[in-house]
Amino acid sequence: MWPHTGQPELWIRRVNQIISSATNGRETGSDAPDVSNKRRWVIVGLLFAASLINYLDRATISFALPLISTDLHLAPATKGLLLSSFFWSYALMQIPIGWCADRFNLRWLYAGAFAVWSLAQGLTGLAGSLAVLVGFRILLGVGESIYLPGGTKIVSLLFARKDRGLPSGLFDFGTRTGLVLEGVLVPWLLVRYGWRHTFLVLGFAALAWLAPWLWVFPRRMRSRNRDFATAQSGRSTGNRWSVLVDRNLLGICLGFFCFDYYWYVLVTWLPDYLVTVRHLSMLRAGLTASLAFFTFGIAEPIGGWIADSLIRRGWDETRTRKGIVTAAFCMGLLLIAAIRVSDTGMAIGFLIGACLVGFSTGNLLVILQCCAPPEQVGIWTGAENFAGNLAGIIAPLAIGVLIKESGSYIPGFALGSIVLLAGLLAYWFLVGELKPRAS
Repeated sequence: MWPHTGQPELWIRRVNQIISSATNGRETGSDAPDVSNKRRWVIVGLLFAASLINYLDRATISFALPLISTDLHLAPATKGLLLSSFFWSYALMQIPIGWCADRFNLRWLYAGAFAVWSLAQGLTGLAGSLAVLVGFRILLGVGESIYLPGGTKIVSLLFARKDRGLPSGLFDFGTRTGLVLEGVLVPWLLVRYGWRHTFLVLGFAALAWLAPWLWVFPRRMRSRNRDFATAQSGRSTGNRWSVLVDRNLLGICLGFFCFDYYWYVLVTWLPDYLVTVRHLSMLRAGLTASLAFFTFGIAEPIGGWIADSLIRRGWDETRTRKGIVTAAFCMGLLLIAAIRVSDTGMAIGFLIGACLVGFSTGNLLVILQCCAPPEQVGIWTGAENFAGNLAGIIAPLAIGVLIKESGSYIPGFALGSIVLLAGLLAYWFLVGELKPRAS
């Protein structure tokens, strides 16, 4: 029932209620239903599955490239263009999609982005030219950009600060699991069905994920973060984009750049190193790389769980999370040992140890959630992941140049470890106490 026209303040209240139903940041009001513990962990499980599909879809092109090149007669230069096209849109979309995650209903925003990237993946199998392939890869990057800003925002709404380490690490573990799965599933599909049917199957089959997501994810949520309600009631009407010059965010972006630089060193050059320098067969190199990525991934929720447990026992959150990040980053020095030893077995052992850097991941995501104004977690995560993807562009190129100039993989891999350790300076000296900045 609409209020009487003689009561303008009720008209304003009613209009605000209508607007609030379409925005995620405002869906945490007193009338929003709480989410049961079981339901929120199911949502984390669905985020894990989405992250797995995300990485599986983006990397399919790498395995399929030889077949696509033969079919469409692609030159080496055009192969590089095709491979890089995904990151054009993926990187550029990080901050805008983070802003959207702060403002719009995440149930539909995440579902819409997931549908876009799944359709782009499936339709790639119908492409008949380089231009069409590049177009679908750009569209894939637009859709997949939701994974980290959206997932981090959802975790910040579902869990109290002291409990976010485990779910943050768990949903991002899906990306590392996707890397493991792609090394087994994608080659089999390509050999059995060809590249076109592989894209069609992976893309359109993934749409089934939408059914449980729309069934489980609540239409509206009440945040478990008490600071969120405070921020909402006193939200500033100032420029939302001004947060991008915040000192904490600068430190987080620099630190995450260093973390992702190290990660992309492993993702882009490790398989080639194992075959070229350690002379492993393609199969053994693939299995070794998969084991390394799995170790990195399984360490993510464990590191988050350890921090959560210590904080619940009364440990200081800032020192605990930064301390675990420090210990994990130091494990990156084992990568230098791995490339220096002559024995291949020892090298693989050191390599697995170097992947324990993954203990830091869940805590890196929570550090951002703790520092960001609760209603701006999305845009902060977008800025963070934009910085990380810049590292993804720079790291492979830098290592290639160093290998060419030195004739060795050692300088490039060692630089990855050094850059990672440099990230600690940003987290300790630029990022302050883990408490939300006033918006």
